[in-house]
Amino acid sequence: MIYGNEPDAGVRNYQAFQNPDTKMFDPQYVKLFEQQVDQLDPTGKARQHWETYKSYILRSALTKKYNTLFNAAVYMPKFLVEARAKQQASMANIDYVSLNYEMVSDEEAKLTDEDFKKYIESHKSEYYNEQDTRSIEYVAFNVLPAAEDTARALGVLNEIREDFVNASDVESFVNRNSDESYNDVYSMKSDYKSMYADSVYKSSVGTVIGPVYEGEEYKLIKVLDRKMYPDSVQCRHILIKTADRGQVVLADSIAKNKIDSVAAAIKAGASFNEMVVKYSDDQGSKETGGEYTFPFSQKSGLVKEFSDFIFENKPGQSTIVKVESNGYSGYHYIEVLNHGEYNEALKIATITKPLYAGDETENEVYAKATEFAGNSTSAKTFEEEIKKNNLQKLVADNIRVSDFTVYGLGPSRDIIKWMYNAKVEEVSPVFQLNGKYVVAKLTGIKKKGSMQLDSNLRSNIQPMVVNQKKADILAKKYESKKSLSEIASAASTQVVAMDSFRGNNSFTASIGYAPKVVGYSFYEGLKLNTLSEPIKGQSGVYFISVKARYGTSEQDSTFITRERQMMQMEAKNAISSQITELLKAKANIKYNVNNF
Repeated sequence: MIYGNEPDAGVRNYQAFQNPDTKMFDPQYVKLFEQQVDQLDPTGKARQHWETYKSYILRSALTKKYNTLFNAAVYMPKFLVEARAKQQASMANIDYVSLNYEMVSDEEAKLTDEDFKKYIESHKSEYYNEQDTRSIEYVAFNVLPAAEDTARALGVLNEIREDFVNASDVESFVNRNSDESYNDVYSMKSDYKSMYADSVYKSSVGTVIGPVYEGEEYKLIKVLDRKMYPDSVQCRHILIKTADRGQVVLADSIAKNKIDSVAAAIKAGASFNEMVVKYSDDQGSKETGGEYTFPFSQKSGLVKEFSDFIFENKPGQSTIVKVESNGYSGYHYIEVLNHGEYNEALKIATITKPLYAGDETENEVYAKATEFAGNSTSAKTFEEEIKKNNLQKLVADNIRVSDFTVYGLGPSRDIIKWMYNAKVEEVSPVFQLNGKYVVAKLTGIKKKGSMQLDSNLRSNIQPMVVNQKKADILAKKYESKKSLSEIASAASTQVVAMDSFRGNNSFTASIGYAPKVVGYSFYEGLKLNTLSEPIKGQSGVYFISVKARYGTSEQDSTFITRERQMMQMEAKNAISSQITELLKAKANIKYNVNNF
């Protein structure tokens, strides 16, 4: 993976490992680099970077092996497959009464700490900290451009506008004056994502629009050219590669002779599909006879020689083109089959100047943040300063030691390091983040294990706890009733029929998401035409009576095979997405906040 002829992709792309003559990856240069790197870079940074990357390759390989190992071990027993098949084949008809939680007032469902603790206890896995976490309250002082910053950005563009109008070498002019490089492509109006698209596409060649403001930038937009292009192209091709991801696969002369022979055979009447299957190195189009359909929006992403031919030549025309790219090199034999509808496309040059806060604005905001931090020497003064200055207090909860970002703040590792060295109610110094200064107060420390009831958790789970309380009230209120009609009459509602729904569907047309109702409908312990116990759902309590259960007991072998394959694929996907977290949960991991 590091020294072989087919190493990791990152190794192949390492500039130091390219043969200067062929410009291709050469495994001999890996060892040579390691021998000479300390002389080439006495600082040691190049070696450190390389050793770090090698370590990453090996860790990634181990992760891949674990995934492969566990995926290969997935087996779906026949009895489980047959059980699901039976569920899919089973159907039921029921009558039910729905008692919505709105039937119980919030006053009637007053909550106690015991209600919250009972809910947390019954949902332990959902309210469990895998790691220690921290919570903060913070104030953000945003660095926003002032009027003088806007004037500065506009002034630069206004100064060069006339020169942009008259520039003969537009590419060089843009690259000298813009924060974004020149992009030499044509765009149709449907692909030009700008609020000024109408104005741009109505303008004549040579027109300069602006300065205009869009996406936190001021822009000058110049129309360079307009052409008619098809909005899509259907084509087919055969590819003979000479190199793949830097590795030579075939000598250029042999590849050229091969593609010439393929083209001659097709022109002599040979089947294009057969030629594709036999000769093409493009695995992605072998099953479609070499065919592709490309929308115009993908033109700039294709290899230039290939895209120029298919979009600029008429259907029925064919050619051989030689291509070289970072991904592959070789020869294409191409036939243009069909063009979509023709639309106008423009070549557009744009000069952008981002609107950002200047030093004066930055210093002013920093001074405000520093003054606030200086006056907030305790939790009490932190609150007092917020009220006095009419500032907005924000909250960030459940921040782990291994996190790199705080929701709402973006990358903020320094704040996280502070949190894990601070005490509850301690106020932070001023932190400089992207576009803002932040002062925080540590409000909570949660240890690994079951979550403790606090104000944050209470507010998060209150809607669910209220519904649970209301469910208990409704269940108790109607538990003495003997039939659906008695319950419906007492609750001033009606009995509803629901027919022909399947046992494998947690969602029903008339109730919505109701897995427990479906489960009870097919539960053999609930006899036909008897009243169920109260069934607590997401939006209310249900009482049901099953009128009929039916379905086929015969299971087609083809269906069973297909179902098993699907269930195994579901299990494999679940394992792939969870294995890393499961392994971490089983390991004893300790983080050093200052080093991590």
